[in-house]
Amino acid sequence: MGGATEGRRVRDRRPMAVSVAVVLLVTGLQLGGATTVAADNPSVPPGTEPSTTPARIDATSPGLQMRDGATLAAARVLDIVSIVETEGGEERREETRTSLKFALQAEVLFGKDSARLTAQANSRISAIAAEIREHRAQRIRVFGFTDDLGTYQHGMVLSRNRADAVHGVLSDQLNDPGITYEVRGYSEDYPIADNSSEEGRRKNRRVEVSFPTGGGS
Repeated sequence: MGGATEGRRVRDRRPMAVSVAVVLLVTGLQLGGATTVAADNPSVPPGTEPSTTPARIDATSPGLQMRDGATLAAARVLDIVSIVETEGGEERREETRTSLKFALQAEVLFGKDSARLTAQANSRISAIAAEIREHRAQRIRVFGFTDDLGTYQHGMVLSRNRADAVHGVLSDQLNDPGITYEVRGYSEDYPIADNSSEEGRRKNRRVEVSFPTGGGS
């Protein structure tokens, strides 16, 4: 929530239902438009059906030749990001081969414009604590974010207080003095959705918990 004028929820939270995972290649380049096919009613514009005949490629075409003196870049392994989000977007899980991040919408954890955890918050945080134990993570980041409603400074205070609240529960549940926590509030910075709609603002009002896995630092 981004301050005293934070938008109210327009509908009740739907029961959790895991959606289809989205897998992206993280290359540092802009990705082209993704093609979406409706499973129940596939529709392809006339004239755009895939051809059954493989396209012929002229290996001598100038457009396929490297300029003189050019060399290929060294081969590297591309990281894969698996994103799973509940149907209503209340929870989001992002996993790579080296890290795991959970994003919980503020409405799942707090009341409006509040940093006081709700009764249902503990179970959500407990599930994250279980993942941390499983991966034996020793460095955990807890970051709070708001939408762009209200003042930036109010959002900074609110997002930090919410991150502190989640950190407090995680610390108590894990009870591990060897774990190092990084706790921050970022107000409206680093949005993950468009703040021009209530749906987007709801996604931006969140607390993220992330930690390295598989030997990630």
